[in-house]
Amino acid sequence: MTDTAVAGAIPRAVRRPARKASASRAGLYAVLVLAALFFAIPLLIVLSTSLKPMDEIREGSIFALPMAPTLEPWSKAWLSACTGLFCDGLHVGFWNSVRILVPSVILSVLAGALNGYALAQWRFRHADKILTALMLGAFIPYQVILYPLVKIFAGMGLYGTLPGIVLIHVIFGLPTLTLIFRNFYAGIPEELVKAARVDGAGFFRIFLQIMLPMSVNILMVALILQVTGIWNDYLLGYIFAGRENLPMTVQLNNIVNTTTGTIEYNVNMAATVLTALPPLLVYFLSGRYFVRGIASGAVKG
Repeated sequence: MTDTAVAGAIPRAVRRPARKASASRAGLYAVLVLAALFFAIPLLIVLSTSLKPMDEIREGSIFALPMAPTLEPWSKAWLSACTGLFCDGLHVGFWNSVRILVPSVILSVLAGALNGYALAQWRFRHADKILTALMLGAFIPYQVILYPLVKIFAGMGLYGTLPGIVLIHVIFGLPTLTLIFRNFYAGIPEELVKAARVDGAGFFRIFLQIMLPMSVNILMVALILQVTGIWNDYLLGYIFAGRENLPMTVQLNNIVNTTTGTIEYNVNMAATVLTALPPLLVYFLSGRYFVRGIASGAVKG
């Protein structure tokens, strides 16, 4: 083969993988765009409907953009929409959800981290049995044990109270969080803990001064999981929170399912977006930490 033939053959051999790579990349982008449209179109319809006056909703198409946008449905959903017998809007449920969310997230994440650290780094009797029990608790549907819990909490005087619903969320979040933190701490060398013990550090000092500072990414994973799970919860809040502490999701259901008078679809859509905004903002602001935490061992082990 002459030098000219060799020189001419090299570009053709190089071009083929490049063409295959560009075709596969185009196919990947097409799939991603279709997936984004699949999830974005319902959201755009909800946002568009929430900005339309009722006359425009009755006369126009569901896909039509608002011709005369208005924020009045948002104001009504927040301040004066009827959630049953009371017409105080969603802001009451929002603050109820915040009062439930903050202590529930803090207590459940700290308890899960403490349990995971103990199970991973401190060997004690029956540790494997405790881990097995927690795994069973993570996969048992909580609907199965709702009635016994109602009876237990009623006997303790916690049913229908704010401490009661906080304790419920801590209990149900503990198995999954313990497994997440246990898998993460199991990847930390035992020599680090042993060296701290030699220096005189005890259980809680090692946990607070060594383990927690190393757990920023996995803590963000736990926080995102708990914030989204607790904020979006409907059933537990409806059953255990009590009439004075109903969360935002329960009040949203009351607004949407109101059967008296005219159904205000724009107010319903605005209330839906308002209820979904807090967990969405949490995820968008801390999503990169979620990915880092997953990569650093959240689902490993």
